[in-house]
Amino acid sequence: MSRWFGLSATAPGRTFRALRRPLLFEAGLFGGVLAAASSMALLGLGGPWVWPLLLLPYIGWHLAQLVRLAVLTRRQHRLAPPFPPGLWGEIYRTIAQYQQRRRKRRKRQVRFGRRFREAANSVPDALVILDKHKRIEWANPSAGPLMDVHWPNDDGRPLTEILRHPELHALIDAGEYMRPMDLAPAHNRALMLSLRITPFGERKRQRLVVARDITKIYHLNMIRRDFVANASHELRTPLTVIAGFLETLADSPQTPEGHRRPLNLMRNQSERMRSIIEDLLMLSRLDMVDQTGQPQAVDVWAELHHILHEAQALSEGSHHFTAEIDRDLLVAGHQVELRSAFSNLIFNAVKHTPAGSRIRIAWQRDADGPFFAVEDDGEGIEPEHLPRLTERFYRVDKARSRLSGGTGLGLAIVKHVLNRHNAQLLIASEPGEGSTFTCRFPPERVIRRVDSVAGGSEDASIDADRAPEWRVEAAPCGRRSSAGQVSR
Repeated sequence: MSRWFGLSATAPGRTFRALRRPLLFEAGLFGGVLAAASSMALLGLGGPWVWPLLLLPYIGWHLAQLVRLAVLTRRQHRLAPPFPPGLWGEIYRTIAQYQQRRRKRRKRQVRFGRRFREAANSVPDALVILDKHKRIEWANPSAGPLMDVHWPNDDGRPLTEILRHPELHALIDAGEYMRPMDLAPAHNRALMLSLRITPFGERKRQRLVVARDITKIYHLNMIRRDFVANASHELRTPLTVIAGFLETLADSPQTPEGHRRPLNLMRNQSERMRSIIEDLLMLSRLDMVDQTGQPQAVDVWAELHHILHEAQALSEGSHHFTAEIDRDLLVAGHQVELRSAFSNLIFNAVKHTPAGSRIRIAWQRDADGPFFAVEDDGEGIEPEHLPRLTERFYRVDKARSRLSGGTGLGLAIVKHVLNRHNAQLLIASEPGEGSTFTCRFPPERVIRRVDSVAGGSEDASIDADRAPEWRVEAAPCGRRSSAGQVSR
């Protein structure tokens, strides 16, 4: 029976105890009707009209309660005691409890909405909500001075109509909101805003636009970039003169033998300073120019061919190189920047691994798109260092890095170059097992060589005493499970 009433196994007892008095009232009322009918039958007053006559008041009372309840609920009146007796009283009481709970829930929602609105209005960043048609639906007061969006005056207007920028419309429609966009609004060119867009709402069709004032940070970065660029440029000329004289003195037969060792040390340090200055200038160029013209088809196979020769010379025969390269796979990008990024990763593998290590280079394509990977079986990197590897001048082992000629800027250059190509740098390493540095490019940057020769990928095994030999390699590049990961 509990199944018929939609009750659980433990609920019927409690339910019927609560309904005992209303049920007794209904039973007594109906019993009175039966007693009256029996009495009239005993008195000889029976007939076909008796039962309808006796049931009419009973049915009328129930109908009156039903009409009253329908009127009250339609007018959304609050049900309050006294309630009618019997089951109708229990129905009224239950509806009143539901109304009370709904009023409390509505009060909580109103109070929460008011607090959320107050919090959003007190946020110093500009917040703008766009509907599914990319029109302004709401904005906080900070959106006025920052974005020139004044709500409710601008309610229903397209955001691109107020905040004019050539790339904003494409950014809103693209659906890719991984990176913020920096822009100077037209109403106040002295401001610099960092714009982020986040999908939210039903089916993620609405957009939340957050604009943050980064004017001070932007100016500080400009000052820093200008200082680094100017200082590096001014230092390069005198350093070139000093390095030239040191080289002349060190190679001159008239230089005493006791002076040669300090001169050679000075030459090494001047060369190290020159490398640092060149890397700083490279970073300054990457920071100052957001884009470097139209991307071109970069022949990665040709670039890696030259880089591997340079890595072989740098290694002096102490490392064994294996390359798995798809020579028909090209990428849309900027040749000089990609060459710098790839050479930094390969040269780092040579500098920071002991003699006899194996270094594997891969340029392949998988389901996620093209990737460039450098894998070694060196000492590996502790997990706590992985998140900071791309910071400028950060070194895991400062003493070893200086001895190997590292500047601490190579991975910073790699990260900047990949960011400009919408790519990611992934770092996986386990202590004692080696490291893998992977550059992941988006699939839309893939270019296939039209006039490619037959054959898939190429493998290069570079030994210390001979030039690279290319042969077909069928096996894909193996990748270790990551102990840590760093992305842009």
